[in-house]
Amino acid sequence: MSGASIFTLAAVLAAATLMATPSPEGARVYFITPADGEVVSTEFTVRFGLQGMGVAPAGVELPNTGHHHLLINAEAEDLSQPLPASERVLHFGGGQTETRLSLPPGEYRLQLVLGDHLHIPHQPPLMSEPIKVTVE
Repeated sequence: MSGASIFTLAAVLAAATLMATPSPEGARVYFITPADGEVVSTEFTVRFGLQGMGVAPAGVELPNTGHHHLLINAEAEDLSQPLPASERVLHFGGGQTETRLSLPPGEYRLQLVLGDHLHIPHQPPLMSEPIKVTVE
């Protein structure tokens, strides 16, 4: 195989890897708890809901599955790329469906985004309605 063929093959594989994973019609992601507008203590549990799809850990490519990402006072910037992990974009690549958060007092905007095996949002994106919580 020539160098040009290897380069072309690598480019095709890279492009295929970053192709959007489809989300099934009617699928949705949502918060089980807390509720929008809820007042919570500095440590509270967030439970993730998912309908019409299954949960699979990051790196596991199965049809109609994904894993959760929790955005805290953040927006998903580029929905065609892997979501960057940070203090404001939490990854639950182990397939977790809940977490315990510890936040200082204040108002927070929370949103869930489902990512595929590569942390890339599905297409169309599965994003919860944002909720607001007040931490006291």
